[in-house]
Amino acid sequence: MRALLVLVAHDLRQHLRDRSMVLFAVVIPLALSAVFSLAFSGVDDPQLEPVTAAVSVPEGDEAAAAVPQTLAGLAEAGIDVTVLEVPADEVTAAVTSGQAQVGITLPQGYAAALADGTGATVEVEVGEDAGLAGQVVVGVVSSTVQAMGRDATAVAAGAELGLDGQQLEALVAQLSGGGSGAGGPSEAEASAADGAAGTAEGAEDGLATGGAAWTVRGVAGGQLSLSAGIVAGQAGMFLFFTVGFAVLTMLTEREWGTLARVRSAPIRPWLVPLAKAVVAVLLGTASTTVLLVAGSLFLENVAFGSWPVVLVLVVAVVAAATSVMALILKLAGTAEQASLMLSVVAISLGVVGGTFFRVPTRGSWARCSRSTRSRRSAAG
Repeated sequence: MRALLVLVAHDLRQHLRDRSMVLFAVVIPLALSAVFSLAFSGVDDPQLEPVTAAVSVPEGDEAAAAVPQTLAGLAEAGIDVTVLEVPADEVTAAVTSGQAQVGITLPQGYAAALADGTGATVEVEVGEDAGLAGQVVVGVVSSTVQAMGRDATAVAAGAELGLDGQQLEALVAQLSGGGSGAGGPSEAEASAADGAAGTAEGAEDGLATGGAAWTVRGVAGGQLSLSAGIVAGQAGMFLFFTVGFAVLTMLTEREWGTLARVRSAPIRPWLVPLAKAVVAVLLGTASTTVLLVAGSLFLENVAFGSWPVVLVLVVAVVAAATSVMALILKLAGTAEQASLMLSVVAISLGVVGGTFFRVPTRGSWARCSRSTRSRRSAAG
């Protein structure tokens, strides 16, 4: 054990004196992380551009009128949406000419189709310059139409259960969130309304035929921000160089004759590679931890979660990188070959791991199955 500690201490002193080790372990990756973070600043919090929606609503159709009312209410959420009401035959022309970025056509008899349960098709056209705000509008329209469909299903189910007109009004009031208060329905009516509403999954927080309401709720996820992903990617790529410098010194020592002299000492032969591995793990863990901590302190919008968990993950990654470098040590015949293989492995794994760009979190099959179409339809 004492011989192992002596070898580890000797290698640590030698590497800490080497300026290239400090450069590749801390200085260069931290500098690149800062540069990339500045270059991509603001990507995590994009600003939505103003968007114009050309909407065709049948005259006198209160259910269809809920769609433009919903879009007009997006201004309260900070989304600048201009609703342009046009005839049905002018929606496509408005989108094609660039007058509107999104076109929405609600068919004739939309309310009647909802009432009898046959459903209706709402056509949504997205222009080339719609951008992210246009996609938000499409999502809101789709959610609004689907919510009205669920509400209509609940009301139809209530009618089939034999509810009278007053009870159906109570059910509509409950679906729109207005069924409470001093002037609300009786307990019997509320019970009947609850039974009818249970026939339509997700009918709560829905829309009444005369208006629209929705709730926006943020859900915390485990995805790193763009800046945090850049810092973690740079730390991961340069980790291979840090660990490689510690492990692959055996080839240099072999060429210089130092390794033969060390093995001639009264120590067990396996202590030499073990000492190199221990040094690699110590240096890799230290450099990666310094990079992650420095990135979270000095760069904007960088956070990695619970540090004890992060430290365990760092040690596991460093151990894996050390094993990869040991494999290169076994395959390479000279220090030059080892350096070349180290560079190829480090850059390849760094690119695949997201050093320079965010890696999709879904498989290629899921990405291919999500097709983007300029013309969509949502069933109500």
